[in-house]
Amino acid sequence: MIQFLYHDRLMTETQCDPNMTVLHWLRRRQQQTGTKEGCASGDCGACTVALGRVVAGRIRYESANSCLLPISQLQGCQLLSVDSLKQSSQLHPVQQSLADCHASQCGFCTPGFVMSVFTLAKQEIAPDRHAINEALGGNLCRCTGYRPLVEAAIKVCAVPLNDTFLRNEQQTVQQLQALANPDVQSLNEAGHQLWLPKTVSQLAALYQANPQAQLIAGGTDLMLQVTQQFRALPALIALHQIAELQQCSQSDDHYIIGAAAPITDVAHFLQPMLPAFGRLLQRFASQQIRNLGTCGGNIANASPIGDIPPLLLALDAWLLVQQGEQLRRVALADFFLDYRKTQLRPGEFIRTIHIPKPAAMTQLRAWKVSKRQDDDISTVCGTFNAQFTEGVLRAPRVAFGGMAAIPKRAAGCEAALNGQPLNEQTLEVACAALTQDFQPLSDFRGSSAYRLAVAQNLLRRYFAALQDHSQPLEVSDDVA
Repeated sequence: MIQFLYHDRLMTETQCDPNMTVLHWLRRRQQQTGTKEGCASGDCGACTVALGRVVAGRIRYESANSCLLPISQLQGCQLLSVDSLKQSSQLHPVQQSLADCHASQCGFCTPGFVMSVFTLAKQEIAPDRHAINEALGGNLCRCTGYRPLVEAAIKVCAVPLNDTFLRNEQQTVQQLQALANPDVQSLNEAGHQLWLPKTVSQLAALYQANPQAQLIAGGTDLMLQVTQQFRALPALIALHQIAELQQCSQSDDHYIIGAAAPITDVAHFLQPMLPAFGRLLQRFASQQIRNLGTCGGNIANASPIGDIPPLLLALDAWLLVQQGEQLRRVALADFFLDYRKTQLRPGEFIRTIHIPKPAAMTQLRAWKVSKRQDDDISTVCGTFNAQFTEGVLRAPRVAFGGMAAIPKRAAGCEAALNGQPLNEQTLEVACAALTQDFQPLSDFRGSSAYRLAVAQNLLRRYFAALQDHSQPLEVSDDVA
């Protein structure tokens, strides 16, 4: 059984297929058809909804793709769809702003834009153009054009959003707090089982007893098997209710990231200390995906084009993994074995990600190369990290995604750089070493030759950045 609020109504689901998406629940079970299905892959944003959670006694609303959102994710949350926004006989201020600015044409994408602007207006007053573009970046429009949509966002976000949700906030907080449940919850229908643990110890016991189950945190990758491949996930253990796995903290010598911490939260946490890391995460998929997707999930699914592993490899990160009550430390450089294969044993899960704090003279850069600036998968993701002292490079770390079957460090290139001066000869020797480190595959994102040329050019760009002292350290997220 799971419980949540849909608008202000308490919903209790006792018999529900764990594979059901929130989009399906809205349109089929509730006949709330304002929310649209466009791509069923989290790319178009037509299905965007808002999820409200209690944070420090207030409701924090975040956008999410309902096409990839399993129904279990709603436990203890408030769900708002475009059908929730109407206030008596009047449009909600966000809806009215889009109408006033002529920001709707065919209308298919409009519900998603409304919900993205709604969550932005709830989070920021008078956001700048960058924040607006970021909030709308996961919503695609094919006919209206984005100028009136941006104008509508500017207009409605100029003042605090005084609506029924604000007026009823404390009542909603009390309702959601009353739904807190420390016990393991479950859903079971059609032979499909889901467990919803609340602590790491509950998770460890469940996973050890059910090693065949798949772990699901944000579900932004795993749920594609349901929506795109039409496959059922027979046994799931959901992680999103485990507070211990969502914390970001730091010790004297490490930054520590909970495996189930949403990427949005990780980016905000790391931005002040590791700007290159935080800025690259801002180009990870869309705002809706970053609000749900997790660093642990991006690592554990072992995709060769995941954006987070190359960054962590360049920072010598390591993982704390757990099986039952047993903990062990695994260097990320040893974690990936082959395509989609890792060191994780049956019933073992990632608990935390540990990033050593860089030395004072460390120069970190990260670049993502993709066909679009936003909301796109990497063709090549390159990360570079070295100390540049006394005129030479020391302890270089060069890591790439999209260049091999796994995210991988370039061992030959690193050896060619270590202890060498920052000059043209060093650069060309290191570029040549990359041809021995990688033999990239060709696919629709780029040929092998293209990928290798991009990797070499990113290394040249790193050298240029180090030589140009006018550039701020640790900052770059351009498309090359």
